[in-house]
Amino acid sequence: MAEATSTNSHTSLLPPFTPLRKPNRPFLAVCYPSFSMKKRYYLRMVRCSSSSVSMGDTTTKTKNGTQIVPWGCNIDSLENAEALQNWLYLSGLPSQKMAIQKVEVGERGLVALKNVRKGEKLLFVPPSLVITADSEWSCPEAGEVLKRYFVPDWPLLATYLISEASLQQSSRWCNYISALPRQPYSLLYWTREELDRYLEASQIRERAVERITNVIGTYNDLRLRIFSKYPHLFPEEVYNLDTFMWSFGILFSRLVRLPLMDGKVALVPWADMMNHSCEVDTFLDYDKSSLGVVFTTDRSYQPGEQVFISYGKKSNGELLLSYGFVPKEGTNPSDSVELSLSLNKSDKCYEEKLEVLRKHGLSASACFPLRVTGWPLELMAFAYLVVSPPSMSKQFEEMAATAANKIKSKKDIRYPEIEEQTLQFILEICESSISKYTKFLQASGSMDLDVTSPKQLNRRLFLKQLAVDLCNSERRILFRAQNVLRRRLRDIRSGELRALKFFSGLRNLFK
Repeated sequence: MAEATSTNSHTSLLPPFTPLRKPNRPFLAVCYPSFSMKKRYYLRMVRCSSSSVSMGDTTTKTKNGTQIVPWGCNIDSLENAEALQNWLYLSGLPSQKMAIQKVEVGERGLVALKNVRKGEKLLFVPPSLVITADSEWSCPEAGEVLKRYFVPDWPLLATYLISEASLQQSSRWCNYISALPRQPYSLLYWTREELDRYLEASQIRERAVERITNVIGTYNDLRLRIFSKYPHLFPEEVYNLDTFMWSFGILFSRLVRLPLMDGKVALVPWADMMNHSCEVDTFLDYDKSSLGVVFTTDRSYQPGEQVFISYGKKSNGELLLSYGFVPKEGTNPSDSVELSLSLNKSDKCYEEKLEVLRKHGLSASACFPLRVTGWPLELMAFAYLVVSPPSMSKQFEEMAATAANKIKSKKDIRYPEIEEQTLQFILEICESSISKYTKFLQASGSMDLDVTSPKQLNRRLFLKQLAVDLCNSERRILFRAQNVLRRRLRDIRSGELRALKFFSGLRNLFK
């Protein structure tokens, strides 16, 4: 069973988040409730507005500059998790074979109460306890405004979560929100200084910066187009960048897509208390026969054993990016490290190569996953293009198309005349990356010892340990690739040497 460094591990992550863009659809008028609903609607609006405004400043700044929202709980809190469990049962959750308990992997998780068979369906969370873009708002007018502006599901759900959290006890989802982590350790919550300090050797740092930038851009778009026009519904002391970083962090780590529920994205309370294992291959989905969200076990469990699901076939870097943990080195068969390749601007064919790359949706630089089992054909094709001479210009198109994964035929393209040069190019990039990882790991021992605040020291030591674990796992993959590349180059060169000796012998024979 895989062990995790950190404790903040939850359900499957969706495909990459896309920042909000301005809609091209026409503006629609507000549809107010019918007359019979006006009284309830008015009472809800009063409750919503008064609760939101009375909160004052919704964030607390810590000494290290990170923000903490006033709702949620500590990651290892069992009290709020048990309150959630009781509320779910009172709200229609059927009897379960699992319960929330303190566990070794993940601090808290779902543990089997009875024998669980392989192939058994577990959970059965009814749709009424699932949060989707169609969920009813405690403050209906706020939801209507967002839908009028055609806000997509991700930012809509992020705003919904903040709205319900700000209402505290007045929200139906109070017990769920109280059980959510107040400040997880996913990279969304690391400061820029921490990202630069601990992840300078890893490409996942760039992914984290890009994600943070996207969230900031989405919040700014909502603020300018919507929030500023309806300050009575979206007061800045509640709907600000810090609360959006929190809500998007929750979505990135817990939102799932349910194909059999019309492909809806959803938060599934109770199910998102389950932790990840690299050894299981089972996911959440809606089950039409039982009318609930379930997962089918791919192994049996004894009473007292923690029950796991998979968050997807993700690398250690991707797991750290969204969930804030790094599996134990060597336990993740899907682990990979991103290798960055770039065209050489001094190349005589630079502009020509760049043009064919852009034609296929690529740029002068691209990242490709390097796995323990090898590297993809796309990486090799991009490397071929980088080192190819002007005499091979007719092959540039094929190389770029293959690098962009746009070749219908999956044949393993090879260019023997530049094979050695291409492998040497990839080897040098691997060795340069290894050097960066080694430099960080050597310096990590003396990091952070000058911090005077115990809390700040604990945080930094924890983040550093996550970074060290990630660097060790990624460097391990690079070392393996380095050995493979060196063997292949040695074979090529020894073959060339044998050929030279053979032709030299022929020349001597004819002499």
